[in-house]
Amino acid sequence: MSASLYAADSAPQPAAEGTVDHLLEVATRLRPVLRAAQAEHEALGGYSEAIHKQLLDAGFYRMLQPKRYGGLELPLADFLRVAVEISRGDPGVGWSFVLGAGHAWHVASFFPEQAQEELFAGDLIAPGRTIPRGRAVRTADGYRLTGTWDYCSGSMWSTHAMLVAHTFTERDEPLGLRAYIVPRADYEILDDWGGVLGMRASSSNSLQVTDALVPEHLSVVYDFKDHTLGDTGTIGYRLHRNPMYLGRTLAFFNCELVATQIGAAWAAFDAFDDLMATRPTSFPPMMPRTDSAEFHRWYGKMLAQVDAGETLLLGAMRQYTELGRRWERTRQEFTPEEDARLRGVILQGAQLANQAVDLAFSTAGSSSARLGSPMEKYYRDVAMFKTHIAAKWDVTYGSVSRVHFGQPLTF
Repeated sequence: MSASLYAADSAPQPAAEGTVDHLLEVATRLRPVLRAAQAEHEALGGYSEAIHKQLLDAGFYRMLQPKRYGGLELPLADFLRVAVEISRGDPGVGWSFVLGAGHAWHVASFFPEQAQEELFAGDLIAPGRTIPRGRAVRTADGYRLTGTWDYCSGSMWSTHAMLVAHTFTERDEPLGLRAYIVPRADYEILDDWGGVLGMRASSSNSLQVTDALVPEHLSVVYDFKDHTLGDTGTIGYRLHRNPMYLGRTLAFFNCELVATQIGAAWAAFDAFDDLMATRPTSFPPMMPRTDSAEFHRWYGKMLAQVDAGETLLLGAMRQYTELGRRWERTRQEFTPEEDARLRGVILQGAQLANQAVDLAFSTAGSSSARLGSPMEKYYRDVAMFKTHIAAKWDVTYGSVSRVHFGQPLTF
């Protein structure tokens, strides 16, 4: 079975705990377990408690939490490598995991020290929704928050939620958008995720909040896409002295999603690879697929597409990281436009990964389209991604152009 070009080098001894190599080893061992449980996880709408416990015990949820609070503070590119590997076992589980664990980075970047001390006292699993919903009212004690936020992926094992709402004074004067961190006791996970084509294991449920009191330190102005770094950077940079926490969000958010697509493409490639060795061609003259020039061309093209997609994903994140380091060295602004341009690169990787899955599905043979086959599941998961706003390629490209000409980013 072919491996990613970015796979960790083989080592005679297990990697040390708390390193990316160790987490990749664990995720790789979980791959067959996740594949065997795909039907179970789709029925659950998320992943099982047994999988959650293994991720928890191995430290997966602490990858982006700062070392200051006992986290691993791994580079963003390493987080994505692990997300790809989990998604290779099940793209829906990968989507649920990455969007539950990933908002630790937003908390570390934007929320005050008091909030971080409180939230990082344990493992933070916080799905989020930055499309504003509901309503918050400022009071003497904090903010009263009410509303329903849909598509909060990763909700099943959540400890908190990060929700954006229009905010007002008690006299109904607008205060703009704010992001709120709400503990699990203050929201209901609605049973409304199901009946969709794919990504059924992503636990993308709606969260309902009814008149929850959010204290001041758990709320910040929502300007994550276009804040100015200036000479001092974000709260997160000042606390942790790591440019990873400068908080440019467009590229990172899209990287999270695209990591699941790279994983799905590897999963489809693995299924195609198995068929190469076990099935004959479906057209005359009948022969082993490994003797067919057509299948070799499809196999090679598919492998090139997945490798190229992953190269774009991780290369863009490394470029992103360098822009943060450049700011740290020189205080040259890491601009929203640079962030948006990297998003365009990342989505080129998504398109290549999606094309690889389409090629695998369309050439694998009709038996691979049967309900319950691995290929059918990966095709559905990718089709579900294509309905996401991030996969509206022309909208994204238009947004990049608008910010270049001084107009607001649309998303």
